[in-house]
Amino acid sequence: MPHVREMTEADVEAVSALRVRGWQSAYAGIVPQPYLDAMSIEDDARRRTARLSDPRRQGVDLVVETDATAVGWVSFGPYRGEALEPGTHVAEVFALYVHPDRLGRDAGRALLCAAHQRARAEGFGSMALWVLGDNGAARRFYERAGYTADGGEQADAYGDVVLAELRYRRPLEPPPLSEPGSAALYGG
Repeated sequence: MPHVREMTEADVEAVSALRVRGWQSAYAGIVPQPYLDAMSIEDDARRRTARLSDPRRQGVDLVVETDATAVGWVSFGPYRGEALEPGTHVAEVFALYVHPDRLGRDAGRALLCAAHQRARAEGFGSMALWVLGDNGAARRFYERAGYTADGGEQADAYGDVVLAELRYRRPLEPPPLSEPGSAALYGG
């Protein structure tokens, strides 16, 4: 069973590799190939180290391990856009990547369930995220997890190519007892 825990500085290189390889795998044929080819694990690791050590940082980073190896990562925190609804406390999934060889083996679901539990415990009532409109696999993953497109859309530029991102949301009510994501997934 996957084990979810807080990310530490010791995880930076593994998480950067997950992110870069995740982009190169998930976005092939969607994002221009020169953009994907230019991605560097080393550059990502430098940015990630700086982000983790920033005292103003808002958000949580979790990793999922299988056999003591990080195979996935999720980053989430307070929603970064304009308030979606007055008086609501909305969290946002900033990123979620799983090693391409581990897709479909519950690592992503374990991360997302742990993020939902943690956000709910911190007082968030719903979770939002942005997904490339052309990324059908990611959209289906989030839809199976209870997310629905809410009509929000933004443009994201990759060199000369502009792609549409769609906003998805879901409430963070307690999961039914049969849903994977019990407290055991996140140490509690």
